[in-house]
Amino acid sequence: MATAPATTPVGQPPQANWMTNSPGYQTLLVFLLSLNFGIVFFDRQALNALMPFVQPDLQLSGTQIGLLASGLSFSWAIAAFFVGKLSDTIGKRKLLLIIATIAFSVCSFISGLATSFVFLFAARLLMGAAEGGVMPISHAMVASEVNPARRGLAQGVAQNLGSNLLGSFAAPVVLVAFATAFSWREAFYLAAVPGLVSAALIWLMLREPVPAPALTAAEKDDKLSILDALKVRNMWICVVVGVLMVAHFVITWAFMPIFLVQERGLDESSMSWVVGSLGIAAALYSFLVSGLSDRIGRKPVMVVLPFLSIVGPLGVLFLDPGAFDGFGVAPFSWLAIAGYGVVLIPIIFVGWAVNGIFPIFMATIPSETFSARHHATVLGLAMGSCEVLGGVFGPTLAGALNDAFGRDTFLWLLMVLAVISGFVSMGLKETAPAALARRGLEPAAA
Repeated sequence: MATAPATTPVGQPPQANWMTNSPGYQTLLVFLLSLNFGIVFFDRQALNALMPFVQPDLQLSGTQIGLLASGLSFSWAIAAFFVGKLSDTIGKRKLLLIIATIAFSVCSFISGLATSFVFLFAARLLMGAAEGGVMPISHAMVASEVNPARRGLAQGVAQNLGSNLLGSFAAPVVLVAFATAFSWREAFYLAAVPGLVSAALIWLMLREPVPAPALTAAEKDDKLSILDALKVRNMWICVVVGVLMVAHFVITWAFMPIFLVQERGLDESSMSWVVGSLGIAAALYSFLVSGLSDRIGRKPVMVVLPFLSIVGPLGVLFLDPGAFDGFGVAPFSWLAIAGYGVVLIPIIFVGWAVNGIFPIFMATIPSETFSARHHATVLGLAMGSCEVLGGVFGPTLAGALNDAFGRDTFLWLLMVLAVISGFVSMGLKETAPAALARRGLEPAAA
């Protein structure tokens, strides 16, 4: 059980929460929040990884596959807006986090009961509503409880490490193997269990963050509306880039697994290892990119990595197992598939470095741009708008384009989204404390 933080002596100005937290507790906090969000993504990614099993069973079209991803993103976005604001209002962030964790675990079990598109769509809507508030609350806890000098790294690890090791790597590998041995329904039941364990760990090991000091009269008048936040350049740029890159992420995971199986001839097991490599890549980049942004600044990585990401779709688009026939290997034989993976995995590994910027535009830049009392609100805005526009409309559009022009059309869309993101990021104002210090500037909230 976590011990209570030290109190501020009477007559002294209140200290920031992180100043009363030991480095060990700060590390524990980030680890458990990262684990919890990893389980969130394990459940979220389950349907994408299992789609080669689900699609033939439920007879889903490309548009319906896109709608399933969009539906979860829509309810996720609505929850991010309202739960983030609610946590600012009532100050019970730990309690809300535990409730959300239990709820999405139950929704994963319900997904395994689906017998039709409508049933599955409703289950995904409920799951998104349960999961959407998890990350705004988690990032607000990191922003108040962790030393600002390590904020970029801490928020990167909280959002990206667990989500990619568990959601992007373990989910396809473990669930596909489980579905192959049993069925996709039992795989959903399995996915429901870890969330209950995570909720118990948070309850036992983390403490409720100390509420911010009572606001002065001037601070009470300093209310922040969504329109006011969007008038700040960094905020609207983060929202625009977030819409584009969340669409990029959700489209990739909605269509890449089934594309590799149905168009590239991979069996489900081989596919799970290829797409699972995205999780390993993103887990590494959660340290490398976020830590690098603490040193060189947020803007450089936000500009460069979207342009670099186009190598992944290009590799999938122009490389196929049949290319290995010229080496005396039969197309789609196990040896050709192995050779295909050896060449393709490093290509998508490099391109997926863009995943490292997600916590930067969703959390780090907004939390460095606005005062602490508005953190959960602006983080909910950043994440919610990304999901409701990028996560909802992106996969639906990609599915419709695939049905109209061919199943590889989504790869071209991914490249367009990435290039636009890189250009828009050029308008950011730097917020990293170390980068500003080198220029002789002080960090300042909007």
